[in-house]
Amino acid sequence: MTGQDSLDELRDALRAFAAERDWERFHTPKNLAMALSGEAGEVIEHFQWLSGDESAALPEQTRGEVALELADVLLYLVRLADVLGVDLADAARTKMRINAERYPVDKARGRSEKYDRL
Repeated sequence: MTGQDSLDELRDALRAFAAERDWERFHTPKNLAMALSGEAGEVIEHFQWLSGDESAALPEQTRGEVALELADVLLYLVRLADVLGVDLADAARTKMRINAERYPVDKARGRSEKYDRL
């Protein structure tokens, strides 16, 4: 199974989940984008005030909680992309090509500046 197959399966499962509950009318791009943002905020809450080292060494329980919040982010992202007709895997590949042009290895290696400051 490829990554695209996995995304397609997830998209189809989310479509069915929403349809079974008659939620399509609530799944507008605006609502899904807001829910996505809220879930991303819940991920951030787990890292707020932690040092870099602490954030990289989360206790197992916290790591499990973060995993579920990341899953929520992914689910809303896949659903939003579906409602908007965006092929996420294709969009990600396109964005990676753009980033490779913006951040050539010889200029960006080991640096964190934005592409227009390299």
